Amino acid sequence: MQYLITGGTGFIGRRLVHRLLNEGHQVVVLSRQPAKEVRLQLSTRVKPVSSLSAVNPASYFDAVINLAGEGILDKRWSRARKKTLLDSRIGVTSELVDLIERMENRPGCFISASAIGYYGFSRPGEELDESAEVGSDFAATLCDRWEQVARRVEALGVRTCIVRIGVVLHPSGGALQKMLPVFRLGLGGPIGSGRQIMSWIHMDDMLNALLYLVNHPEIKGVFNAVSPEILTNKAFAKELGRAVRRPAILTTPESVLALMLGESAQLLTEGQAVTPRRLQEAGFTFAYPNARKALASLLAYLR
Repeated sequence: MQYLITGGTGFIGRRLVHRLLNEGHQVVVLSRQPAKEVRLQLSTRVKPVSSLSAVNPASYFDAVINLAGEGILDKRWSRARKKTLLDSRIGVTSELVDLIERMENRPGCFISASAIGYYGFSRPGEELDESAEVGSDFAATLCDRWEQVARRVEALGVRTCIVRIGVVLHPSGGALQKMLPVFRLGLGGPIGSGRQIMSWIHMDDMLNALLYLVNHPEIKGVFNAVSPEILTNKAFAKELGRAVRRPAILTTPESVLALMLGESAQLLTEGQAVTPRRLQEAGFTFAYPNARKALASLLAYLR
């Protein structure tokens, strides 16, 4: 199969590209990095493009997967940073929609990333499936605008799936990479009260879900990419401490995170009980449905 992927050198994207190449697919990757650097990071078998205008409208892709976007927690949310976060998602997605509109043979499906931030961060105790309404904070507005642009592809007759992604776990990136050194020193523990829900997904399940959507032409719409286990931050910290054989009782005060991260600290201190109802209804089976099994698998990568 032929794939076009944006964000192919990112945390999820580079693992997806390797998976596709190993399965014998052909992959075009959009990246602002020089082509030589992209091939060094990924493989000489990928075809890098520096802009979507370089993609021939006569090309055909079985699937277009949009994973572009600056890291949400990489920097404090200043006014300039918020604009960068918006532009890196909405700008690329809009360009993708324009490309698909120009294409002589439109792709079999369009899969566009979003995030569970769509639901907002002031809904304690409420279980949120894909039918839940959008929130009102910056993260929710960001995701909503991102999704609205992606939905323009539906009007072009292309099967469209929007994937609201939770905290993706892998030891060589993302939240788990940052947490492991602290927990291995016995200095880990819950954030604030620890009562907030942490909606997460194992990297393998993340990739499996994306490809499940590609390979099942009967399904479309919005899907939450999170584990079915609803777990508090305190319970997750306990499981991670158990996995590295260290206590996990030291609390990180919310005030410290607020000082370090500003407004974006809410992503860590306020939780969302998000459920993957539509993925499960579509027949998707999670390989790692609970944190204990997931962490045992992920830490095995480091042995």
